[in-house]
Amino acid sequence: MRALIIDDHRLFGEAVRALLIDQGIEVVGLAENGEEGCAMARRERPDLVLVDLGLPDRDGVQIGASIIDALPDAKVVALTASTDARAVRDAIRSGFHGFLTKDTSTPRFMSAIKAVLEGQAVIPHHLGRRAAGATTPEDRAAALLAEQLTPRELDVLALLVEGLAGNELARRLSISPNTVRTHVQSILTKLQVRSRLEAAAFAVRHGIVNTRRTGRAGRTA
Repeated sequence: MRALIIDDHRLFGEAVRALLIDQGIEVVGLAENGEEGCAMARRERPDLVLVDLGLPDRDGVQIGASIIDALPDAKVVALTASTDARAVRDAIRSGFHGFLTKDTSTPRFMSAIKAVLEGQAVIPHHLGRRAAGATTPEDRAAALLAEQLTPRELDVLALLVEGLAGNELARRLSISPNTVRTHVQSILTKLQVRSRLEAAAFAVRHGIVNTRRTGRAGRTA
């Protein structure tokens, strides 16, 4: 078996590489961003791809989906710090074969990898229940509101969570301040809140955004 690791945390990636090699799995590469990972996957054609969802350049779910399209026989597994139910749902819908969190113990991690390579789908039980909708009524209501947000509005919301002011937010996303104000007003309306601070608090409380998603900044609005 041949594996590819896509993770921008080099130390963590090296640790995972060592675990796989110890189990007799050849590691063909360790990519530190999504574009590099996609290129390596197409070149090396691994049997197993482990993808961090919080990559600096592109969303990890998108990267995994691209690899699944290019290499339908490869097993793609999310290996992430995120426990957000939306991330689990997005990964499952994109065809991922497993979803593991970075706090998984070594024995459980290796057991899960073996199961995936044998054709099983692996998702921790507590995350599976959350992804299926076993949340509080408040969380379900929040999720329905958040589903209305566009990808660009989610980028803006993530930067509001980081505490950026309008002009800095505009520079980060390469859009005009007027466009920022338009996006912010749309976010407030869709989330049914009255201020940027309330929107940021809402996003944090319900796990709506991953602040690292703003690595995609630079797209047109």
